Amino acid sequence: MAGEKAPRAFPIEELPGHLIGEVLTSGGLAAADLARLEATCRALRPLAEYAASKLCAARAAFAAMGPAARGGLLERCGGSWKKVLRFLQSVEQSSGTVETTSGSMQVATGRYHTLLVHDSSVYSCGSSLCGVLGHGPDTTQCAAFSRVSFPSLSCVINISASHNHAAFVLESGEVFTCGDNSSLCCGHGEVGRTIFRPMQVEALKGIPCKQVATGLSFTVILTRDGQVYTCGSNTHGQLGHGDTIDRATPKLIELFEGSTPVVQIAAGASYTFAVTDDGTVHSFGSCTNFCLGHGDQHDELLPRAIQSFKWRNIHVVRVSAGDEHAVALDALGYVWCSGERYLTESPVVGFSKQSLHICG
Repeated sequence: MAGEKAPRAFPIEELPGHLIGEVLTSGGLAAADLARLEATCRALRPLAEYAASKLCAARAAFAAMGPAARGGLLERCGGSWKKVLRFLQSVEQSSGTVETTSGSMQVATGRYHTLLVHDSSVYSCGSSLCGVLGHGPDTTQCAAFSRVSFPSLSCVINISASHNHAAFVLESGEVFTCGDNSSLCCGHGEVGRTIFRPMQVEALKGIPCKQVATGLSFTVILTRDGQVYTCGSNTHGQLGHGDTIDRATPKLIELFEGSTPVVQIAAGASYTFAVTDDGTVHSFGSCTNFCLGHGDQHDELLPRAIQSFKWRNIHVVRVSAGDEHAVALDALGYVWCSGERYLTESPVVGFSKQSLHICG
């Protein structure tokens, strides 16, 4: 209206410090956002650091670390809370979607095919000889990414691809699978046929899940409350039930029931890893080339904690599994490897620290 004064613009540094801090810690900012804010005004550096420290403290991975690990991580990051925050955010994204300038994305690869999540929709390309692309029986291959249809309207938040099947977790917590079910790896019971389109795993209805990991003819599922289910081939005990009996539907691993919640899973060709909230790594299944990290080559039929990490007081935050080797990332950003070294003469017996590190 006539006569009214326009709002006065003023620099952000003129705002009360406690108000700026409240804004910075409640907006879900990334470490890069805080760094850019600091670059616009050096006077805001203490507030940006304060906000980063509060955002770190709110993260589950940081809260689960002991005081020594937290202090060590801050020291490794040169005393910068923004670098600590960037590390923690990278850890969180390592098992799920990554925010990019083109939207949220996640990629998973099998032997001859690729799955892509883009803004919660799934696309696939490559060979579909056993239904892994999820496009139906008439599709044998896709030269370019094509969208996969799901019966449910929920968004896809996690995917995993193996040689012969694929698994998906929806925002609703439902799990879908497709591919060659001759080994019962898709979890749909005694259905030996190929499943050409994603089908919901009925045995997990009412059990909200958050991550899937597919090995060679078996599947591992992590629930939101930190429990682990497995199904499929169990030749080497990779299902973690204390035997070598195949499972046609997902079965709960009893050893994890009532214990420290599992926060991340990984599946190799015939073995499985599970990381618990306290930073302990459990492995089970085939131990060819020492890939389980126990220093021997005996198959493990039940989840077994890797003692070498516990003896060194190492808190592991993420693990990844290949055909016969594994890589672990600890809370200080160091990388540890175990198993087959394809470019050298001998495998790594137990987990060994590598010169590569991820931090800062």
